Amino acid sequence: MYLIYVNNISIRDMIQEEKSLWKKGYKYVVGIDEAGRGPLAGPVAAGAVLILEKDFKEAKKIKSVKDSKKLKEEKRKEVYLDLIKNKNIKWGIGMVSEKIIDRINILEATKLAMIKAVKNLEKKNGIKVDFLLLDGRMKLDLDVSQKSIVKGDDRVFSISAASIIAKVKRDELMEKYDKKYSQYNFKKHKGYGTREHLGRIKKHGICEIHRKSFAPINQMI
Repeated sequence: MYLIYVNNISIRDMIQEEKSLWKKGYKYVVGIDEAGRGPLAGPVAAGAVLILEKDFKEAKKIKSVKDSKKLKEEKRKEVYLDLIKNKNIKWGIGMVSEKIIDRINILEATKLAMIKAVKNLEKKNGIKVDFLLLDGRMKLDLDVSQKSIVKGDDRVFSISAASIIAKVKRDELMEKYDKKYSQYNFKKHKGYGTREHLGRIKKHGICEIHRKSFAPINQMI
């Protein structure tokens, strides 16, 4: 695994990591990122995105692919739809519940979600991934070459696309949870520790999908 830092890379340069690996003979280069490490409730999600070399010219025409946190919700959903409807882009999703997060910790749960996303992508497309591009400082327990890239979610096309898919898929699930646990308004804050969410926890207590190992919830039990 390699770890690199990247700064001030233009949108045009976001495809350079994939191009470099294709030149080295890798065929199935997959970008991976997560969403939901920080919330007090709900699962952590991971997305995995693959663009084949022959398809990249068309796939990269999708506009506004960047770190999902830098996109407003409406725009993020728009880019998400562009991604999943694009026949040149293959993707997978993985989620790990709050119960498993509490059992194995959030770092290990995030890695597990990423592995699930890779397996989901492979199963849906009948392929075997041969290189992983990971955001941050991650190393997955998979027998495949890997490279971690600090701020990769804003610098590498496939990682950025994965961050958008992971975020939207997780948000959709939290909106479903809102119907069951309406007193917490999950559809608004998606489980993050906002002032409103903390106030509702204080008023109603915790529910089934709150992460019992996270502060301040662990202090309330």
